[in-house]
Amino acid sequence: MITVHDLTKKYARTTAVDHISFSVSKGQIVGFLGPNGAGKTTTMRMLTCFFPPTAGEATVAGFDVLTQPLEARRHIGYLPETPPLYLEMETVDYLRFVGQLKGLSGEELNRRVAFVCERCAVGDVKHKLMGKLSKGYRQRVGLAQAIIHNPDVLILDEPTAGLDPRQIIETRELIRSLAGEHTIILSTHILPEVEQTCEQVIIINKGKLVATDSVENLQARFRGVESILIDIAARTGAFSAPSIQERLEQVAGVSRVVCRDQQANAAVFEVESDKGRLVRGDLARLVVEAGWDLNELRPAAMSLEEIFLQLTGAESAAASTSATPENNA
Repeated sequence: MITVHDLTKKYARTTAVDHISFSVSKGQIVGFLGPNGAGKTTTMRMLTCFFPPTAGEATVAGFDVLTQPLEARRHIGYLPETPPLYLEMETVDYLRFVGQLKGLSGEELNRRVAFVCERCAVGDVKHKLMGKLSKGYRQRVGLAQAIIHNPDVLILDEPTAGLDPRQIIETRELIRSLAGEHTIILSTHILPEVEQTCEQVIIINKGKLVATDSVENLQARFRGVESILIDIAARTGAFSAPSIQERLEQVAGVSRVVCRDQQANAAVFEVESDKGRLVRGDLARLVVEAGWDLNELRPAAMSLEEIFLQLTGAESAAASTSATPENNA
């Protein structure tokens, strides 16, 4: 549905996007990640035909963004970082106006306006001036205008920026519900949101592509050693997490044990093993033979945040984990 090959954008002596290539299949939700200034917004603006690329190629729904921009735009719904709203208009009038701009009319226009009002939960403010709407409602109206013409591709730049936790959950569920019928590129700084929503991630840093894969494959690739979480509880008597940790460290093949959580009579340990060594069976056997309860034993996946920091460098750490919108591309 989206193909990008050697896409490049230069401003005078600055290269904002440097020969990146990737593809997105129909119906996928893809997280587009990178620290501030990495080139995310510039890339999305090229895909939506706002900026022409300096070099390279990109197609959306089979249309070249440089030579067929009008055709490509008809298949794109775009929510920029700041929703493109006319604050002096009522919500329903604005949505009708946007629908007409995108080629809708008559009964089809009425049907689509009613649909997006319900889908994006803005029906209760459809007769209010948008200038009087809260940040959350403005984001929802912005998403409604992006999907009103039922596009094949949705490109969303920080769609949950500035929302409260409940609004973030509602918006995340809405975006997830649009998968399948729409191909979605989602840019965000909230990395747990990507883990919960996206099937694939694209990570760029300083204008260059540094990774494109599923979250699961990235976690497997960067884990290196096997890391296991083991939840142990005492059946009776005193519970000593340090002594249990010491026993776990004595298992052959175990290289490191860290206590991640401790309660009155239970604790969770992260156990790392030497590369190529499988120690789960030995750990389970130790717990059972020691008379402890084995509540849980599972692989400890590397978080997307840890992978992001490895790929983009420690200096990006603060920016990557905040929800602050990207100020420059």
